Amino acid sequence: MEEGIPLVIPEVNPEAMEGIKVGMGKGALIANPNCSTIICLMAVTPLHKHAKVQRMVVSTYQAASGAGAAAMEELELQTREVLEGKPPTCDIFKQQYAFNLFSHNAPILSNGYNEEEMKLVKETRKIWNDMNVKVTATCIRVPVMRAHAESVNLQFQQPLDEDTAKDILKSAPGVVVIDDRASNHFPTPLEVSNKDNVAVGRIRRDLSQDGNQGLDIFVCGDQIRKGAALNAIQIAEMLL
Repeated sequence: MEEGIPLVIPEVNPEAMEGIKVGMGKGALIANPNCSTIICLMAVTPLHKHAKVQRMVVSTYQAASGAGAAAMEELELQTREVLEGKPPTCDIFKQQYAFNLFSHNAPILSNGYNEEEMKLVKETRKIWNDMNVKVTATCIRVPVMRAHAESVNLQFQQPLDEDTAKDILKSAPGVVVIDDRASNHFPTPLEVSNKDNVAVGRIRRDLSQDGNQGLDIFVCGDQIRKGAALNAIQIAEMLL
């Protein structure tokens, strides 16, 4: 979040890299946003460009992979221990993770938010180059091995109906729409694990807002791939 260092999601804000080239003669720093921000904005930005988001409320459901291999191993160990009636080993999160969920383990700040939540707030504003957009987040750890999920509520400046939103998302790069109401089939962390694309579904009008000023969506993405490694590779490819 340092001044002068762009946060880049190639499908979202490639213009942030304008003027940065390999062999410039002096070093240039380019930063990957946080995984939760990448997954969220991959789905939301195409809608934002069409109708301009005024307010965004995000609830994240974050997998063990976001805390590294040791956390994934401990979740697996705890699951076996709990099923065997043993006390769970709690070295990484200091509390039972298996068959449980809890507020994200990032440090709590003086405003009551944790660092993970404030990253989503600040990074969204920087990536969109809009310090006035209202963003709030609640980040939760869930006992899933890999891939994060996010529930996102949006309020728009311009009306945007759900059918138009689906069409926009279907044509968005790096996004796949899974929104089958008839069979109750929507994105899941399992389906996007080891996949490059971010999946979005549960696309529906927010009934608490007048007209077509609001939408609710559900987003899933692989935290290791598009949430981290793939995004970094795409940034490097843009420099070649």
